[in-house]
Parts: sequence; structure tokens; C-alpha cells
Amino acid sequence: MLLIACANVANLLLVRAEGRHQELAIRTALGAGWGRIARELLLESLALGMMGGVVGLGLAFGALQLLVTAGPASLPRIGEITIDPTVLSFSLIISLLSGLLFGCIPVVKHAGPSVAAPLRSGGRTASQSRERHRARNTLVVVQVALALVLLVGSGLMIRTFQALRAVEPGFTTPDELQMLRVAIPEAQVADAERVVRILNDIRDGIAAIPGATAASFTSSAPMEPFSSNDGLFIEDQTYAAGQIPAIRTFKFVSPGFFQTVGAPLVAGRDLTWTDIYERRPVAVISENLAREVWPEPAAALGKRIRENPANPWREIVGVVGDVYDDGVDVKAPTIVYWPVLMENFSRSRVRVQRSATFVVRSRRTGTESFLKEIREAVWAVNGNLPLAQVRTLGDVYKRSMARTSFTLVMLAIAASMALVLGVVGIYGVIAYAVTQRTREIGIRVALGAPHWELKRMFVRHGLALAAVGVIFGLAGAAVLTRLMASLLFETSPLDPTTYVLVSLGLVAVAALASYVPAHRATAVDPMSTLRAE
Repeated sequence: MLLIACANVANLLLVRAEGRHQELAIRTALGAGWGRIARELLLESLALGMMGGVVGLGLAFGALQLLVTAGPASLPRIGEITIDPTVLSFSLIISLLSGLLFGCIPVVKHAGPSVAAPLRSGGRTASQSRERHRARNTLVVVQVALALVLLVGSGLMIRTFQALRAVEPGFTTPDELQMLRVAIPEAQVADAERVVRILNDIRDGIAAIPGATAASFTSSAPMEPFSSNDGLFIEDQTYAAGQIPAIRTFKFVSPGFFQTVGAPLVAGRDLTWTDIYERRPVAVISENLAREVWPEPAAALGKRIRENPANPWREIVGVVGDVYDDGVDVKAPTIVYWPVLMENFSRSRVRVQRSATFVVRSRRTGTESFLKEIREAVWAVNGNLPLAQVRTLGDVYKRSMARTSFTLVMLAIAASMALVLGVVGIYGVIAYAVTQRTREIGIRVALGAPHWELKRMFVRHGLALAAVGVIFGLAGAAVLTRLMASLLFETSPLDPTTYVLVSLGLVAVAALASYVPAHRATAVDPMSTLRAE
């Protein structure tokens, strides 16, 4: 963005200096030294650079407040981002260097010792040579090329965001799933079965709230960080002495959990309260785990698994659809869903889930009245239980894509500004060309040149600049977008659709930017032009 903006400013400075070309030549002829003229041009450029830096800092301050307010919660230390002395010093240095560097272009071209040529050239409407146009055209090509790189990057992020939104996360309508976490310490309730009955009573109370269509509880809801991971032994497989089996994700769920979150039951059945209270050795597994070990999900039914060779085997009674527990941009983990109450699990004689996330499906999620009724339902069973992690699954789901969406917004803003600057650059060059060729246009019109021919002449010039910029921009994008490969999901850094659409769009905008000043060329009055000359 800095390079594009500086190129645009350099072009404007170049045009401004060309407007004063004859003045500078007269001053040189009257004895003004090259150093004095160069110093004046550089001082003007530095002053503009400093004023631009001050205005930019003001805009940055406002944008920073917006970023802190609307930025993703997952952005680390977002509240500590500020315009500190380091930023101020950097802005000062960049402003000075930009003004100095790009102010040198008109100095080199117009503060030289040549005097005769400008004095012979006549007025500012005289036609200019190719050399006079080359610097401005080069700067426009640079602007278009850099704008294309940013536009391609933004396009790739849009494709990535679309791909992420297209992934079925394993649950439905997350904004309608209210979550809250409750913990029953052993010091408060020692008996394991009593803990489950309390949690079940809370679930019944929440399910009876008007507007609640389903409720259940689990050790870790989708995309929550409370899952555990451990090795899983499968009866059909053999293991060498001391061999550690593949690590799987473990969750502990109540009956009805899959129905509540909308995870489809692919084969078999759900857990039941009879399974829980009779402590039957049963389990449910995810579809990807079933397909990894057996040919089809249905083939997994009746097979047995366990987490420890010293503990009893547990029968697989159901297979449920995959859940993208680590975010939709990461492969769905293989999950084993155990009952919330079991005997002889891991190193415990009786294993019970004391910290549970309740998941409630309702269209009232997030409202204060609904949360109040949930608190009352929990405290009606046990008034000593605090509620934690009160949020919707929709919030968690959006947070999982926060990095992608934030990067998309930042790139989209930069790309939009780059596009505007690129269009301004093309417009400026064509408009200036129209101004400089006013006499030529007047003669052409007087000799009967059709208006469409004049428009085509200038539009063709703008399209030529855009085409060259697109070619260089495509080469640069092909190299630079590889650096953002880690941010992409199911999208290649060389995605042809993005490259083609961005290139065509940029050329179309360039054509429009060229047409506006070209249209002005047809309004030239040849008699007025020739009389002025």
C-alpha cells in the first residue's frame, strides 16, 4: 500500500513539475542553479510527505479504535495495540523518506541543466515525446501490478472463507445452541451416581423452559477445549507388547446429545439412560473412526474397544457423523463418545463426569430472559452451582474462523484502497494526456475525426498500461501468494479462477477510468483550441 500510494504521489509530483517545466527553464536561464531548484522541489515534496503522515496518523488512530472495538477476541493482546512512540517515529521516518525518495523523480527529470528544449517547446499544450511520458506510465504500471497482487490475495481469502463456510461442521444452526458449564466438586457430592442424577435433573429443568426444544450435557461441546486424548485399543487389531495404540479424542456425553447439537446418527443407536444407570459397557464412535478401521460405519456396530488393556471391552452401539472439533479448517478428529458414568474406566473404579457443558437448543439463545430462566432451573436443583462459559455455539464457531475472517477484512481493505489508487493513477495519466494533446485533438476534430476514434485512442492507451501492469502483477502474485499458503483452505495459491477474475475486473475498471477523460476529449471545440494556440 505504501509503494502504491508513493507511486501515485510521485506521478502527481511529476505532472506538477511538468506543468512548471517552462518556468523552471526560465529560472535556470536567468541564473538559478540546479541545486537551488532541486532543493525547492524536494522541500515541497517533503512538506507534502509530512502533511500526509500527520493526516495518516489521524486516520490510523480512528481505524485503531474501530479495530479494538470490532476486532476478533482471538487476536492476541488486542487491547494493547496503540500508537506509541515507536509507531510515531516509524511514521515520521517513512513520511520523510517517501517524500525524499519520490520527490527525487521530478528533480532528476526537470531540475537538470537543459534550458533550450523547454524554451523551444512552447506552451503546456504542446505534444510531448515518448520519453516525457515514460516515467508516468512506468509508475502507473507499478501501481496496477501492486494493486493486482493485493486483489489476488484478497480474492484467495474470499475463496478460502467460502470453502470454510461450505464445510458441514457436524452440528446444525449453532446460533440456536446455548451453552453453559457446571461443575459439581466431590467435596459437595461424593456419590458418582448422585452426580449424574443431579445433572440429569438440571437437564430436565432446562428442557422444560418455554422455547427449549432439546437439552443435554457433555464433557466438551463441539469446538470446546475440554476434550481429552488417549490411546484406543480395538479388539480386531493386535498390538505388540508395550505398543501404544493410535491416539483418539475422548468425550463423555449424556443421551440425546447428538440430537441436541444436530449431529447425524449414521448407524446404530444413541446412548440411553438405561446404559448410564446400569453402567453398561457401551460406546459411540465417529464416522471417520469407523471408516478408518472397518469398511463401512455399519460394520463397526457390535465391535469392541477399550482405553486400557486392564479394563473390560466396551461394545460400539452407534456411529455418529464427524464433528470438526478443532475448527473447520482442520481435519475432523476421530472421536469416541463414552457414557458420563462408567465402571472400570482408565484408572478409576467408577468414572463420572463432574464438569459438564449443558447444550440447549432454542431460538431464544442469548436473550437475558432465557439465561435467567436457565439459571433458575440450575439453582432449583442445587443453589450452590455457579454457571461458567455462558455462550452460544455460534460464538465459538465464529471464533474458530476469526483468523480467516480478520485476515480477509484486512486484505479486502488494503485491496480496495489499492484498486482506488490504481484507478486514480490511470485516470490521472489519461486525463493529463488529454490536456497535453488538446491542440492535436482540436486538429483531428477539425479534420473530421469521429468521436469514437478519439475515445478509442485514449482508452487503448489506458488498457495498454493496465495490461502491462496485470502481466507483472500476475508474476508477482504467483510468487508472493505462496507466503500465505498457511492461511488458505482448499484453495491453491495459484487458483486460476481468482487470477482470471481479478485480472479481468482490474482491466474492466481501468477501461472505465480511461473512458471518462477520453469522453472529455470529444467535447473539445476545435476553433477555440486553435485560436488559443
